[in-house]
Amino acid sequence: MKGHKKKPVLSSGVIVVRRDDNGKWKYLLLRAYGYWDFPKGLVEEGEDPIEAAKRETREETTITDLDFKWGYDYRETGPYNQGRKIARYYIAETPKKDIELPVNPEIGKPEHDAYKWVTFDEAKKMVAERVLGALKWARDKVEGQK
Repeated sequence: MKGHKKKPVLSSGVIVVRRDDNGKWKYLLLRAYGYWDFPKGLVEEGEDPIEAAKRETREETTITDLDFKWGYDYRETGPYNQGRKIARYYIAETPKKDIELPVNPEIGKPEHDAYKWVTFDEAKKMVAERVLGALKWARDKVEGQK
């Protein structure tokens, strides 16, 4: 099968949002290796992408009370990591403000070294360009709805 490229691996995550005390929407970003992104991780064999997104969010942030009030629509990034990965993002709301960055037993430390709840304008300055389309889509869904 020469000439056939390997299909990119799917990473699935959640753009987690919450309203702050002033009613403004905040987006949860996690930092790993100097990059800010949303909670996400690889979809395991036989796992549904939405279940992977929920699992990864729980494993990376301890958030379990996600409300997918905008449905299970999603946006995907273009291929990244030298064309080997694609990230799919769903949107969900949580009331949880304080999160934890638990230790990943496979690596013996948390996967992320920081988290921040930020406005859309702050987020768009922090995330990688490949994530901007998903961030803008989420803003339109979340903030476009009163």
